[in-house]
Amino acid sequence: MSITMITMDSIVSQNQGNIASDMDGEKVMLSIATGNYYNIGKVGGTIWDLMAQPIKVKQMIRILTGQYSVDQDQCFSDIVPFLGRLSRDGLITIR
Repeated sequence: MSITMITMDSIVSQNQGNIASDMDGEKVMLSIATGNYYNIGKVGGTIWDLMAQPIKVKQMIRILTGQYSVDQDQCFSDIVPFLGRLSRDGLITIR
């Protein structure tokens, strides 16, 4: 699987075949395809929910910086590795 470079104009979306649930304020997921379990936490859960429909990374950052005390550059730096991992694990599509 090739890794797509993530930019502010990248569009990210959830892939089908995952079960996600809220547990004690954090998001947990199960990949039906692999059987892998993920605890992506509260902020990860917010990001996951934002990707229910395709969304540009810059729109996601605008929402996250409005909800959390983080500037745009730091937010981008923080979410790129997270999105990359979700992509590598087949949980999201980046285009």
